[in-house]
Amino acid sequence: MCRYAMYGPYKDNYACFACRKVFRQTSAHELDKSEQENRHYRCPQCGETMKDMGHDFQAPKQTDLKQWKKVELLYRHGYTYHSCGCDGPGYRPATLAEAKVFVRKKARARSEGERLLQVRGSGK
Repeated sequence: MCRYAMYGPYKDNYACFACRKVFRQTSAHELDKSEQENRHYRCPQCGETMKDMGHDFQAPKQTDLKQWKKVELLYRHGYTYHSCGCDGPGYRPATLAEAKVFVRKKARARSEGERLLQVRGSGK
């Protein structure tokens, strides 16, 4: 059985890319349906909507701009750190340069339907 199912509930990691900070917020499993639909956590420092990065996200140091840019690039292309706790979220590039190549390769490998969903999901 999955680690998060056995020992949870765990708090979710939410990142603010503007402030380069992470805050742990109440897990969706602890909220009722109406609370789940209306949850938009705001950064306490700048007020921007924070991004749900998943249980397995480990934030880079606040001063490490390249790593934060890498994480934001991956997030914008649909790669977060969600998993059930068994095997982790899968491969994630170590550097910003590797992330750019990774995203380009993955974008080419996606079907037309997946690309359409990605565009609609990002609000474009």
